[in-house]
Amino acid sequence: MIGTCSARTVALLVATMAAPLLAQEGQWLMYSGSYSSHRFSPLTQISTGNVAKLRPAWVYQPPGSGSIESTPVVANGIMYVTAGPTMVAALDLKSGRPLWEWTRPIAPSVLNLGFPRVNRGVAVLDNMVYVGTLDGYLIALDARAGIERWSVHVGENPSGHSITAAPLVVEDKVIVGISGGEAGIRGFLDAYDTKTGKQAWRFYTIPSPGEPGSEGWPGDSWVHGGGATWLTGSYDPALKLLYWGTGNPGPDWNGDSRKGDNLYTSSLVAIDVDTGKPRWHFQFTPHDTHDWDANQIPVLVDTQIGGRTRALVVTANRNGFYYALDRKTGEFVFGTPYAKQTWAKGLDERGRPVEIPGMEPSEKGTLVYPSLQGSTNWASPSYSPGTEMLYVPVREMGSVYYKTGIEYKPGTYYTGGSEKRLDEESWGAVRALDVKTGKPAWDFKLPTPTWAGVMATAGGLVFSGSNEGNFYALDATSGKPLWQFQTGGAIRSGPMSFLVGQTQYVAVAGGHALFVFALGE
Repeated sequence: MIGTCSARTVALLVATMAAPLLAQEGQWLMYSGSYSSHRFSPLTQISTGNVAKLRPAWVYQPPGSGSIESTPVVANGIMYVTAGPTMVAALDLKSGRPLWEWTRPIAPSVLNLGFPRVNRGVAVLDNMVYVGTLDGYLIALDARAGIERWSVHVGENPSGHSITAAPLVVEDKVIVGISGGEAGIRGFLDAYDTKTGKQAWRFYTIPSPGEPGSEGWPGDSWVHGGGATWLTGSYDPALKLLYWGTGNPGPDWNGDSRKGDNLYTSSLVAIDVDTGKPRWHFQFTPHDTHDWDANQIPVLVDTQIGGRTRALVVTANRNGFYYALDRKTGEFVFGTPYAKQTWAKGLDERGRPVEIPGMEPSEKGTLVYPSLQGSTNWASPSYSPGTEMLYVPVREMGSVYYKTGIEYKPGTYYTGGSEKRLDEESWGAVRALDVKTGKPAWDFKLPTPTWAGVMATAGGLVFSGSNEGNFYALDATSGKPLWQFQTGGAIRSGPMSFLVGQTQYVAVAGGHALFVFALGE
């Protein structure tokens, strides 16, 4: 591990970090901006009226060659950003100058089946920065100097466990999920003490025999049942509930050995933050055989439905349906398609899909919409309280799904099939959905299915990017493009915004660089 920092910089950071971490105006304190995961900036300096004057303020290129899929965190006057496979940098907000850089050496032999060698961000509390590693560790770094304070071994990488998600800090716990569903792991979500790294609890997403939900896992199918927790969740402090999405069951495309619903895969689980016990769950795709992970970011909103104020958790799921659930009970409020899907006639009164026969993967191949990569994927949505719209990075594409035999072998793919995406007819969009109905309000079309996240702002804007490297500012009400910048590399990260003095900045990663923008003349 490498940490570099001058003595003068350490003294400056000690003074800066002396006060506890507070949600001060202009900071971006966690991966999704807030516990509600709105990915919304309340800053108004950059607006529809002046966004055309946005100019690059500085650019940071991390050491090495790993791509950046990270959303930076800004806390106590410092920016923290990661790059793949596992690197953390602390940056000066005005210039982008590195205050320190920490790298964990990752051997080429480290497994990352089904996902790139990436890292999507950190969590910060007081004077600690928390990051997961590709080889399955959770590390606590001193925020002032980038020095390792503790580390814990979360999962066995030789069997497929890895960490790519940004952790989430809640009170005295740091919550971290695990990747590796395509390797036949048994998924889980962990909580650790922020000061010591001692494990507080572990919640397995695949129940063992005798536990609730185990009837959906015949024989020993639960041992390699998948259900990875590979993206950051949300949190309601009033209910003390974590909301975490889970991955697909294993094997991905051959469900013969796992007859049943396969809980808690392809689900949203509400977990008591103190105990790690589930209070409720909602399964979007029972007995999933199309790899439609439910790891999309759950968004917490309070709105009026039928004249009644509802505390909801909403999500545009990978399977092509938009869902609104009661945040306290998990009750299905409503759901509707938001993109092209051909596998279900609709949802019943409980939200369970009414499936169309013959849409399972087959030896000859079965054409189904959406594709393996889903109608949306891990790229973050955004919610604006001003417009009451959920802005979703959408992928319009189908796949031909194939089914084959399968045998579990440690450290190899455990999928039971394959798929062919219809890339020639695919396209992408930033799609604005009415959060109260799920109905589309507007589309900003993109030439290819997007991997870029979205951020809305109180200045009436929506920021997003494209695989082609364009960074866009759109009118939040109409979707009209107002500004763009070519970064020179594919944008596979979520934008964010922060304040330094009286100046608002917007940041996004494109290719192997982090770009930071401010208003110019």
